[in-house]
Amino acid sequence: MMENYNTKTRVVGVDISNERTTYAIVDIRGNILAEESFDTLLYPDVNEFVGALSEKIVMLVEANGGYETIRSIGVSAPSASSTTGYVDNASNLPWKGHIPLAVMLRERIGLAVGLANDAHITALGEQAFGSAHGMQNFIIVSLGIGLGSCFFSESREHKGNLGYAGEFGHTCVADGGRECGCGHKGCLETYVGAKGIVRTAQELMAASDAPSLMRNLEDLSPRTIAECCNQGDEMAIEVYRRTGYMLGIGLANYASIVDPEAVILTGGISHAGRWLLGPTRESFDNHVFGNMRGKVKLVVSELDDRERDVLGASVLAWSVPEYSLFK
Repeated sequence: MMENYNTKTRVVGVDISNERTTYAIVDIRGNILAEESFDTLLYPDVNEFVGALSEKIVMLVEANGGYETIRSIGVSAPSASSTTGYVDNASNLPWKGHIPLAVMLRERIGLAVGLANDAHITALGEQAFGSAHGMQNFIIVSLGIGLGSCFFSESREHKGNLGYAGEFGHTCVADGGRECGCGHKGCLETYVGAKGIVRTAQELMAASDAPSLMRNLEDLSPRTIAECCNQGDEMAIEVYRRTGYMLGIGLANYASIVDPEAVILTGGISHAGRWLLGPTRESFDNHVFGNMRGKVKLVVSELDDRERDVLGASVLAWSVPEYSLFK
């Protein structure tokens, strides 16, 4: 007698960022059927966070078809390892130490859980639905509070020995430079991440009496600095020129090692547009291996960041072995 199997056609994608946690039900065609989010920082204790996230996922699932339709869960988080299932010493999350997040969620929800670094999830989303679709060799760089990356070689994601490959933000670009949350000094993230851009602006304003719209900002951020650029503020433009210069050097070193078809920039800071991209392209061309100059595309993702990362997490969910306490 042939055994009947219940083919499950949905997964849950979860994107844990430094500010928001978004979770959604995604079908086999990549359609987001239901989506909700909450403030990550509401739960400074990781056990409370996992408990709240589990309850919220269960409520969303039960309101949209029930458990029997869900195959598995994919989770994106900073400093996560798909090899170990842990989040380890995330510089920009409230929880420190070694956190077995995949197991914690699996035990509470009762379904298979896949966990990966947020930049790796971004790459999965871009390959399946975005600018990297059809590419075999490419680099994804996420520019935000932190600075992450992932590269694909011959259509395969490079994870590294322990699953931490792509910590682009923690490559050193200035010996003895700015102090980083990871404990080192001179990391690229301290010059190109959100806090690094604000610090560059503060240093420029402190070093000169020149007028700048930035001096009147109540909220000095990469976004508001870019808005000053749009109004012709020369000092704000210089902030992004310096940022782009450092980013271009980092990307040139990266590309010279892995020889990609394209470098795809994602994340909030990538939306600074020409103020960042112009200096970055110039610096990249001036520092990349000569045989690659003019042959590596440097593009900005056209996908909505949060939607893409939820979809990327859903791609991961389909790849993990199915498991359920309810069979």
